[in-house]
Amino acid sequence: MQTSDQPILRDIVLVGGGHSHVGVLRMFGMKPWPGVRLTLICTDIHTPYSGMLPGYIAGHYSYDDVHIDLGRLCAFAGARLFKDEVVGIDRTNQKVICKNRPPVAYDALSINIGSTPQVQLVPGALENAVPVKPIARFNQRWVSLLERVKTHAGKTTIAVVGGGAGGVELALAMQFRLRNELTAMGRNPDELEFHLFTADSDVLPTHNPGVRARFEKVLNERGVVLHRDAEVVQLDGHTLQTKQGERLHADEIMWVTQAGGAAWLANTDLELDSRGFINVGPTLQTTRDPKIFAAGDIANLTSTPLEKAGVFAVRMGKPLTKNLHLFVQGADLLEYRPQKTWLALISTGDKYAVASKGSLGFAGAWVWQWKDWIDRRFMAKFSEFPEMDPNAKPAGGSTPNLALTQEESLQAISAIAMRCGGCGAKVGSTVLSRALGNLKPVDREDVLVGLHAPDDAAIVKVPPGKAMVHTVDFFRAFVDDPYIFGKVAANHALGDVFAMGGEAQSATAVVTVPPGLESKVEELLFQMMSGAVEVLNEAGCALVGGHTGEGRELAWVLPSTDWSMKTSMA
Repeated sequence: MQTSDQPILRDIVLVGGGHSHVGVLRMFGMKPWPGVRLTLICTDIHTPYSGMLPGYIAGHYSYDDVHIDLGRLCAFAGARLFKDEVVGIDRTNQKVICKNRPPVAYDALSINIGSTPQVQLVPGALENAVPVKPIARFNQRWVSLLERVKTHAGKTTIAVVGGGAGGVELALAMQFRLRNELTAMGRNPDELEFHLFTADSDVLPTHNPGVRARFEKVLNERGVVLHRDAEVVQLDGHTLQTKQGERLHADEIMWVTQAGGAAWLANTDLELDSRGFINVGPTLQTTRDPKIFAAGDIANLTSTPLEKAGVFAVRMGKPLTKNLHLFVQGADLLEYRPQKTWLALISTGDKYAVASKGSLGFAGAWVWQWKDWIDRRFMAKFSEFPEMDPNAKPAGGSTPNLALTQEESLQAISAIAMRCGGCGAKVGSTVLSRALGNLKPVDREDVLVGLHAPDDAAIVKVPPGKAMVHTVDFFRAFVDDPYIFGKVAANHALGDVFAMGGEAQSATAVVTVPPGLESKVEELLFQMMSGAVEVLNEAGCALVGGHTGEGRELAWVLPSTDWSMKTSMA
């Protein structure tokens, strides 16, 4: 749990733990911005590095070797990590809509969620194919497939749909790993049969002829059957059918083609290209909303269309970081200028790789060792953090250099003065009213005065024949997610009552929140109280009131909590 002496003035929310965003997090940790809070919303705590994924499949790397621990990275960056799935954006109110938690407010938003396989466009593919993307969720699918192949008796036919670098690497890595697995089990590795389908006349169509020829030779030597001009248009069960009428039955089908944007983006009114990717300008801002940025595969750079390659996502991290910082400062943004050619190191499964850059191409075991060195050095940036001076002040001094309105500037000055002069000050009544106004505590007939008619004290009625149980719990924030913190704190308080054989009736709350702009304090209160009220409502316990104050760190007390219990149990 991170704390700061700076009041929160601006929120930057990152959606997705892609290669660009891990760069933002690391750079933010190296040089924090005063007054700015960073929040990452992601479905997975560990995000894979796509450059090492073929090596992981081939068995050269462990799971930890190829995955970045987002929890540890966020802790280094002083960023909040919210584990949830984003399903929409409320651009009018500047909130990210999540599947399982309250909406999350932002001043600037960045999207780096990669691409999504459009398997629904091909009849039968959704039910019968195993998509590689999103790669953050690929590991579970790969482990399941590996076990199915190992336990499958006799011949196993595996088809890979997609003849780009990703499809070719996957086919060769899978073949290498599975042959070794069968050999170790005492089985004949020739039981495996691999087929690679490409809609183009050649594999790796975006690379030079020499590189394509090298891989066609490797595929031929490894016995991988190459199907050219073979666009797969239907899967009838596990039978693939191409546009030309060719049919093949496969026991396993891997899908590495026809990627596009996530379905929920269509309802954001952001400008998308024909495949559902977000159109962005040279500053990486979306073309319809300057408050929203996008990077990596999900972004379509309208000024310079780019291939969906990890190298661009990695290199977008630095300009994205700079522009997010410039944006919250109200300064002019910088243009991202991608390189015209780039180096691609494409592995063949067996610790051998081919280098491709423009018209150049070369290969060898030494190229794989070179690639391995580059990849491991990249991953070390996210696991080996430099020692930071705990007494060092954030870059920019004690006064945040942010673009604030006159009213926000006055609030910021007040927040700083309050932090220095009186941490016990109450949160403003208007802020509190707005934050609590969106909560829906459970209704109980024995609550006579509660949040429905708030006053300085609540009034609850004790039913005849019952006694009152009082308990109090205090918590300093131990997680960065205020919603989860509220749920955990309420659960602990309920546990003390249940341990006494009590029945939940009503609860009051005392909350300490760090100072900041009114909107930031309001958002924090809403997130935390939403989590608590969800738990209390489920137990039939009404939140009837409480007290709020400002302090250096988030804290939560459930005091004077009233619970009813049968007298015979007292």
